[in-house]
Amino acid sequence: MRDWMERQQSWIYLLCILAGLFLGLSQPNMTSGFEVFLWPLLGSLLYATFTQIPLTRIRQGIKDWRFLLALLIGNFVVIPLMLGGLMTTLPVSPAVQAGVLLVLLVPCTDWFISFTLLGKGDAGRAIAATPVLLLVQLLALPVYLWLFLGTNWLQAAISSHLLIAFAGLILTPLALAWVTEQLAERSRNAKRWVHGLGMLPVPVLALVVFLIAASQVTTVAGLGGALMQVLLIFVAYLIFAALLGKTLGRLFRLSTPAARTLTFSFGTRNSFVMLPIALTLPEAWQAAVVVIVFQSLIELFGMVAYLRWVPGNLIPDASHS
Repeated sequence: MRDWMERQQSWIYLLCILAGLFLGLSQPNMTSGFEVFLWPLLGSLLYATFTQIPLTRIRQGIKDWRFLLALLIGNFVVIPLMLGGLMTTLPVSPAVQAGVLLVLLVPCTDWFISFTLLGKGDAGRAIAATPVLLLVQLLALPVYLWLFLGTNWLQAAISSHLLIAFAGLILTPLALAWVTEQLAERSRNAKRWVHGLGMLPVPVLALVVFLIAASQVTTVAGLGGALMQVLLIFVAYLIFAALLGKTLGRLFRLSTPAARTLTFSFGTRNSFVMLPIALTLPEAWQAAVVVIVFQSLIELFGMVAYLRWVPGNLIPDASHS
């Protein structure tokens, strides 16, 4: 069941978004209060997701220094520099700009592993590197937001309880997941619990995007032109990320599966760790929430294309190159 949900997740999320938009348009009074359910759902989603990340294997993740260096340089130096340059040239509103930056600045730590496995990358390396990616992005994100969006934006975010959301919806699930994983190494019941939690991310995420679509439908309606702009940005980003993965794979002389793993890491972004941050922003910035959900949908369809393009044409096996 879990494998089926992960394979069909793009369509599941699309159907939930369309259902949410329909409900939001037809019953606006009912959906206006949906946001109150988002916080417990997001907390549950992040806890379940973090338990699937091997946080207790951080040491293993730093052994392959060439792969890790390529991964960190691509995700935390090259991509942020490219995005910073891009955002200074594009005529989009500050709220849309914030959404694009929030969703593209940091790498994914959940379905990146699934797509790496399906795309003939090195899933072992992906699993070992994921906790390192998560910890580095938690440290780097405040710096990026200050550099790219400025002091005024950061003050607005902090004044709207960003720090409380960050502690309550990111650090608390992270700490609970680490404790759960420690217990799972010693207890069979805890191990079963972690396995059961692996079933939750797709259905809970589907419910989250349904609630966001239903409660934000008026914002979506006013963002038609902007969403077409960011569609082009997100598609161009996916192409850039794939070429970056191939380039850094060659520069660091990585194996073919490791280079594919780089590519899937650069292509997948941490959209639903960024959602709690976006939801704390003042009302004038709520377009950022819609942009983040929209990007995750574009990314999922992009990953379907990656699964064929990356191992088949971009980084083929040596015998086919």
